[in-house]
Parts: sequence; C-alpha cells; structure tokens
Amino acid sequence: MNGSASSVDSVNARLGNPDAYLTDHVLDQFLLKDHVVVITGGGGGIGLALAFAVAEAGGLVAIIDAVPEPHEHYNLLLEIAPKSKFYQSDVTSYDRLKATFDEVIVNFGRIDGLVTAAGVAMDKPFLEKTPEGLQRTFSVNVFGTFYATQLAVRQMTTQQPRRPGASGAGSVVMIASVAAHQSSNHQFTSDYCSSKGAVVSLKNQLAVELAKDDIRVNCISPGYIATETLLRFAQARPEIAEVCMTEPPAHRMGNRGELKGAVVYLLSEASSYMSGSEMLITGALHVGRYWNGS
Repeated sequence: MNGSASSVDSVNARLGNPDAYLTDHVLDQFLLKDHVVVITGGGGGIGLALAFAVAEAGGLVAIIDAVPEPHEHYNLLLEIAPKSKFYQSDVTSYDRLKATFDEVIVNFGRIDGLVTAAGVAMDKPFLEKTPEGLQRTFSVNVFGTFYATQLAVRQMTTQQPRRPGASGAGSVVMIASVAAHQSSNHQFTSDYCSSKGAVVSLKNQLAVELAKDDIRVNCISPGYIATETLLRFAQARPEIAEVCMTEPPAHRMGNRGELKGAVVYLLSEASSYMSGSEMLITGALHVGRYWNGS
C-alpha cells in the first residue's frame, strides 16, 4: 500500500495542480515584472519595438546592438523602464559578445529571457552575391543568433529561479522570417532566406536539447513589417512596396506594434508549456496570396 501511495503521489507531483486555472489570473501570466531580457538588434527596427513590449510588461531590458547610439525612441523607452541599458557590441564576434553578456550579468545579476532580433538582408541577385556578402549575412543572422543564445543559456542554467514557483529557467525567442518558408517576390534575398531557415532549424533542435534544463525556445517569423529598412527598400524599388502591400491576404504590411503581444507571450508564464514553436505573423502570407473572392 505504501508503495502504491508513493507512486500516486509521484504522479500527482508531476501532473501539477489541475485546478491551477482557478487561481492563475490570465493577465498576471503575461507580466514580466523584474524579468531581465536581453535583446540583440534592439537599437532600432523590430528589436526596439520588442524592447518596448518587454518594458511595458514590467521587464528590465538590456539592448545589444552594433550601432554606436540607439534610435532616438530609446529615450522614450527609458521613461517606461529607467533601468534599461544599451550596450554597443558585435554579435558576429564571440569574444566581444561574451564580454558584453558578462557586463549585462554584472549590471542586472541574471538573464531570464533572450530575443535575437539582430539581422541583415542584402538585396542582390544570386549570381552577383559575393563570398563576403554571404559571410556577412550568415555571421549576423545565424552565428549571431547561435552565439547570443549560447551565452544567455549558459547564464540561465547556472542562476537560481527568479522566484518560487516560476516555471522554467528561461525563455529564448528567435526572430526568423516568413522568408524561411517561401521565396520573396521581386527581392533577391537567397542568402537571407536560407539564413532564416537555419534559425528555424536551430530553434527546433534547441527546444528539445534544452528542455531538460527548463529552457523554452520559440521563434517569431514576421511577414512584411514596416521598418525603416523595408521602407528604404520600397523607396528605392517601388515594385517591392507593391508586393508588401498587395500580396498578403490581409492586403497590407504589418507594423512593429503587432509583434509586441507575441514576444510578451513567449517570454512570460503564459507560454510555460510552449517550446519548439513558430509564430508566423504575416497577415496570412505564409498560407497564400491575396484573393479578392471573385
């Protein structure tokens, strides 16, 4: 009897509290209060918008970017989260990035989440691509994602839980792209597409490999999002603007604010049983092109 009771207790402990939904308020699950979140590529573009999302949910933000100064909107971020810090670094240099992560840990004491938003895209026909350009794309988009994730996870696996009852040691959110799944019309981005495919594959492997360490790994794959970079492309080549506005079934580009809820979800307790997943935020572009119904 004692053995049977012990076995039941063990099963119940693993199952957890089946009635937890009665006390786990859904809005509380999305809070990032005092979570330390590192965001690479957060000096502007999508990364900066995601930094605002973390700050608005109560998190502490450490932004890493290659630019010497962040976008002017960073000053508005400081009004929301005064303890935020900006670090100029280089995700393609492991030694320099490690030194930056060491500095983050000294300043904040821990790392609870990572968002890898650093990325580059080169618009040049396949036969005109150079080894140097290819190296640059993969160094930032793939090696930079790998390095940052390894450095963050190394800290996550050694620190104490953020609070009693917290689920998991940490959460990694990689920024991939719908380009990992389909070609980009009127754009010459073979290196970019393949690099984002590598990010999706890395996410899959690490979600399994790091599950034993209670670390979740997911990714967000945006479609056409209105950023300064994309708008510059569109101004130089109007046909790109036409594609971005008319090809998604939603018949428009997305804006950076439409990614904010997703990153908070993936970093927070709300997604505590979600790992190895990809959130495609594309206006339905990943499942088809615009159709007017006729």
